[in-house]
Amino acid sequence: MKVLIADQLSDMAVSILRDGGLLVDVRTGLKPQELKEIVGEYDGLIVRSATKVTKEIIERAQRLKVIGRAGIGVDNIDVPAATEKGIVVMNTPQGNALAAAEHTIGLLFAAARRIPQADRSMKEGRWEKKAFMGVEIYGKILGIVGLGNIGSIVAQKALALGMKVGAYDPFVPKEFAQRMGVSLLDLDTLLKESDFVTVHVPLLKETRNLIDKQAFSKMKDGVILINTSRGGIVNETDLLDALKSGKVQYAALDVFEEEPPPKDHPLVLSEKTICTPHLGASTYEAQDKVATDIAIQIVEFFKDGVIRNGVNVPNISPELLSTLSPYLELSSRLGAFLAGVTDFSIASIEVNYAGDIGRMDTRVLTQAALKGILSSHMEEVNYVNAPVIAKRRGISVTERRVEEHEDYSSLLEITLVSSDGQRSNVSGTLLGKKEPRLLSVNGIKVEARLSEHMLFVQNYDRPGVIAQIAGVFFRRGINIGGMHFGRERVGGNAVSLLEVDKVIEDEVMKEVEALPNILKVRRVELL
Repeated sequence: MKVLIADQLSDMAVSILRDGGLLVDVRTGLKPQELKEIVGEYDGLIVRSATKVTKEIIERAQRLKVIGRAGIGVDNIDVPAATEKGIVVMNTPQGNALAAAEHTIGLLFAAARRIPQADRSMKEGRWEKKAFMGVEIYGKILGIVGLGNIGSIVAQKALALGMKVGAYDPFVPKEFAQRMGVSLLDLDTLLKESDFVTVHVPLLKETRNLIDKQAFSKMKDGVILINTSRGGIVNETDLLDALKSGKVQYAALDVFEEEPPPKDHPLVLSEKTICTPHLGASTYEAQDKVATDIAIQIVEFFKDGVIRNGVNVPNISPELLSTLSPYLELSSRLGAFLAGVTDFSIASIEVNYAGDIGRMDTRVLTQAALKGILSSHMEEVNYVNAPVIAKRRGISVTERRVEEHEDYSSLLEITLVSSDGQRSNVSGTLLGKKEPRLLSVNGIKVEARLSEHMLFVQNYDRPGVIAQIAGVFFRRGINIGGMHFGRERVGGNAVSLLEVDKVIEDEVMKEVEALPNILKVRRVELL
């Protein structure tokens, strides 16, 4: 596998990649057109923040399987375009979290005591002791918007300094915050009660201009604002107005909507701001850490298929991969089998998990099921782009989990539904926790191996049907590896499932279809 490093990484990171058996090219400072011309040669791409991985570049990346970002932000990568093409995007959210959190605390102190302004005054030959009266942080309320990796570290450090900490994060369980000693609040309450507000959320459609004129109006008079997250989350025009009115006493900003900002940017020139040039992750330790982290992740991805810190696909650690691998195969094969025996157009997909499998992180298993279903109808479907393809085709996907099943330690059931209410479903489990097994088709019990080459027959339950099917295969010289049968009731509908050693030819299919009492014949390939 061949990997391109497009931004500067440490020598240690390059050595990790090469020691992992990867071919590595280091070509930094490429112009967009230059990257577009060569990206098709590579299986992996590693960037920091300088290189922009646009949709146009991704479209030229015919071999690319993974994009690694040495750092947390992926706003320089077109993640939707990568996802649609089936390319995994991964980052290193932990590597610079400590550095960013420490910078936040540094800016908090700097704003509270106006340290940069006092230093500048001294360097200009003035002694203005009364001009830089500050505030203590002990006992004050720090409101953290976003209690993720960095926000959690900021909370720990603020608590150690004697601050009271509240946080707004709709994706964090209340128990998690309580264990940290943090009060989980709604955003309006946090803004109303906090003496300091610090922002630690990614820049998304939902978070752009999250802190705007309306948000400032809810804050205490004289609040201090810190943003080390991303420009665009705080509306810069509204912040400038809030500083001029005194609603915000000081602001400490490490990030800007445009970077670098114009030299005459009013927030940069304001005496009520402290500005740094996106230094949150700029420590020697953090830069080395994110570089080595992404190198290790890329090696794991190509050697073991492990996805760690995936932005567009659930993480799979080596330990989890070992546990999930049999279930991934079960999900994918059941999905492919079901698609192979279903005739109608799919409007929705229902995936139900019961027993041990219901206690797992089933997101990637659902993706495997989608991959199996969609691969039967189209090419280039994988775990990453299967959900996107389903959504684009208007197929809704739901999953349900229960932790117990009365008959099986684990059971997976997949149902396809048409727009007019037709339903087709299968269920399956693992035999000996390793071998995928089919348990039922459309409510008819038929236990069978999910083999590579299979013939599915739906027929009336009549004497001689099985013998006639076997006779066709005998006359054609086709070896049958296994035959499995089931029926809904005596004399009713039945299914027959044959395992064979090679692809069943069309002539054989037609001969079986022509037999008496045969309702449907489908060839199923599970490669």
